[in-house]
Amino acid sequence: MDFICYFVRHGQTDWNAEYRLQGQADTDINAVGRAQADGNGRRLAGLIGTPENFRFVASPLRRTRETMERIRGAMGLPPEGYETDDRLIEVHFGDWQGHTFDELELVDPGCTARRDADKWHFLPPGEHAESYEMLAARVRSFVEEIAGPTVCVTHGGVIRSIFRLTGSLGPEECSALTIPQDRILRMSDGRLEWI
Repeated sequence: MDFICYFVRHGQTDWNAEYRLQGQADTDINAVGRAQADGNGRRLAGLIGTPENFRFVASPLRRTRETMERIRGAMGLPPEGYETDDRLIEVHFGDWQGHTFDELELVDPGCTARRDADKWHFLPPGEHAESYEMLAARVRSFVEEIAGPTVCVTHGGVIRSIFRLTGSLGPEECSALTIPQDRILRMSDGRLEWI
């Protein structure tokens, strides 16, 4: 790829602050998350000289859409001028969504250790649950179709998948990555860099 793509994780939610598994639950960003989104928008405004040449795309969940709208507003752009793509939705945590690991351990002792043994391939219990490997397969077609300068607002799991799909890191490293909500990941010539 000889163009730039900027990936941004949605701003913080109350569930993030509580270390509660969100997955595809449709939560909202909080005051900290709104400040993070605004800051990332100002940063992007300084990085992108001609935003009209960029495609803006987000996961359709509320937390990513509000983040994108705040980013665009901070860039001086109409908030609604973006598209959504279902492939950018977060990994589905099945029956674990909405719970903390402390809560899960009370009903299924050892579940955290079982997940940590192979976090990339672990499949939580429940209908629609996905492993990170399954998520990466979903995200692959989106990444392969990027054809020009893009700003993408998505989720931590999707960004982990992007590190894996570009060959930047192995499965264990990707699954252990901390994905910040107040920084931007730049992909240029297939290389990834936090800015």
